[in-house]
Amino acid sequence: MAIGDQRAGGGKVTLSKATPSINLTRPGELQGVMRVELTWVARAKSLFRRSTPVELELGCLYELADGRTGALRTATDAGALEFEPHILLDRDGARPGSAGLNMDLARPEAFRRVLIFALGAQAPNWAAAKGTLTLAPTIGPSVEVSLDEPVADTKSCAIALLQNAGAGVTVYRENQYLPGAMDDIVAAYRWGMDLDSARA
Repeated sequence: MAIGDQRAGGGKVTLSKATPSINLTRPGELQGVMRVELTWVARAKSLFRRSTPVELELGCLYELADGRTGALRTATDAGALEFEPHILLDRDGARPGSAGLNMDLARPEAFRRVLIFALGAQAPNWAAAKGTLTLAPTIGPSVEVSLDEPVADTKSCAIALLQNAGAGVTVYRENQYLPGAMDDIVAAYRWGMDLDSARA
């Protein structure tokens, strides 16, 4: 089934190297608040060791239509849904192995791009965590991005990039693992903001 057909009929689309992007919105659609959720195995098991907890933090960088940029993290600035940037992170870590945010797609013209990422306090075992990011717009299919092809000894993963080029919002699979935290993400994507303001 073609991506366009899946989008019209709901269901689920999994982004991959072969299918790295999909339109989340189209001009004229009446979208609402999209739910974004990262899930992972909270306790990673190995063959010879006890299970160890895997702690991840979900966050995002945003660039508004007027060029202003910012970073959202639960511990610093969780954002706002009714006001700019129209993105709100969950404030209380709901359950082990889960973190989420809400994003208002009713006003896609309000932003240019949003980068969704995951951070680990230390270099997490990405392979054992088996993370999955799910984006659930109010119209169209849910979109999944698996945190596959992990890189050892990395502290962050840029998972998905949402871009608004004027003809709707498109989501791209990124899965870029970086050795550092916020500073590396900001630099890698040339976000145009003070690194000190986003440093972990």
